[in-house]
Amino acid sequence: MNEDWEQRTTAAWATLDEYDEAHAAGFRAVIDTLVAELPDGSPYGPFEQACAWDSTGRSDKAVPLYREALARGLGGYRGRRAKIQLSSSLRNLGQAEEGVKLLTPELDAPSDELDDAVRACLALCLSGLGRDREGLSLVLGALAAHLPRYQRSMANYARLLTEPEG
Repeated sequence: MNEDWEQRTTAAWATLDEYDEAHAAGFRAVIDTLVAELPDGSPYGPFEQACAWDSTGRSDKAVPLYREALARGLGGYRGRRAKIQLSSSLRNLGQAEEGVKLLTPELDAPSDELDDAVRACLALCLSGLGRDREGLSLVLGALAAHLPRYQRSMANYARLLTEPEG
């Protein structure tokens, strides 16, 4: 993988909205062509293919590819994205508990721009399990940091949603 490949991949993703549902296979073919340029065993290939399946409404096809990318050692920023997206796909397939198990450790991972996405997706997985208060707590806690005022109050409300009454 090099800068040229990255740029062409970014350009391909920028065209996603040009493909309607009937032409989703065409978009996936563009991604497959780029993936074919990668060395055998690269974790980037199954990750990009998983994203393409996921983005065209096929979580069922994306899940094994996300798993393969992670098993091949996909780490860093893309690895975190894979965990977020895999959890979302699992929730879509009725496997929210597995999504919770995958994302919960990410709450303690080094902070980056994906922190709020982790919390949002984890909240959806929790809600899928009927654990709405925990999910709302995560979302309010993430939102609090972005508010121009009331950050402290919202953070406290978020905490109180999951604290035992006493």
